[in-house]
Amino acid sequence: MRIAGQEVVEGEVAGVPFVALPPADGAAPAALVVGWHLMEPPRSERAMAAAVPMTGLPAWRVYFGLPLTGARLPAGGFDEFFRLASEDAVLNVNEPVTEQAAAEFPAAVAGLRARLSLVDGPVGVFGGSAGSAVALEVLARGDVEIAAAAVVSPVVQLAPVVARNERLYGVTYPWTDRSRAVAAHYDFVARSAELTAPLLLVVGDQDDAAFRDPSAALASGLGPHAALVGIPDMAHTLADEPGTDPAPQNAAARLVDAAFTDWFGRHL
Repeated sequence: MRIAGQEVVEGEVAGVPFVALPPADGAAPAALVVGWHLMEPPRSERAMAAAVPMTGLPAWRVYFGLPLTGARLPAGGFDEFFRLASEDAVLNVNEPVTEQAAAEFPAAVAGLRARLSLVDGPVGVFGGSAGSAVALEVLARGDVEIAAAAVVSPVVQLAPVVARNERLYGVTYPWTDRSRAVAAHYDFVARSAELTAPLLLVVGDQDDAAFRDPSAALASGLGPHAALVGIPDMAHTLADEPGTDPAPQNAAARLVDAAFTDWFGRHL
């Protein structure tokens, strides 16, 4: 299969499905950049690779599939996923997806090092929306040395995103002490001291304030090693529905792709 004009490597490493785009000079060892897709379009590792291929980056770009999505949907498929989300989005989706993806990251990176031609050294991480929470959590944990991170439509604070979904879907989320604790954990403005690598935050000018305002607060709090980029006319997603298969880049995705490529090119 080809994505963005490149032949890709597909497979599974440490139980994690992935798509990898090789550097132009595939024979020489190269740096590694790893990321996670959105749960809105692009909502698969293949679709994310097509939307943000970073073709000009002399590195392996690897796109992991999130837990509870794609090949890892729960038994019962989409119906069961939506049942879990409607029952308790924070405890049944946000927490387990982010926690599992962050926990499996070190072993997955070790597996990639054994499989791909990589240079030793820190890696780059990226993500979009739900995938951005994984990238930020990985960065905060420090289990793997991170050279730089880039996130788009990011979940910087979980509680405002839950409020956005209440408005969007006309529901009321039943907060509990347990879910409030989870939201407090996934508040990266409060945890900004844990984010020590250079961080790029990319937001759509038309996205909800639940994503724009916390991103601005985090960039301000982090100071000179963070950057905030606004994408004109972009809402939350980087691709059209259904967003599961590779598709040509739209205008917003091209700008996100350029921003990510430039950021990692300067920091890896």
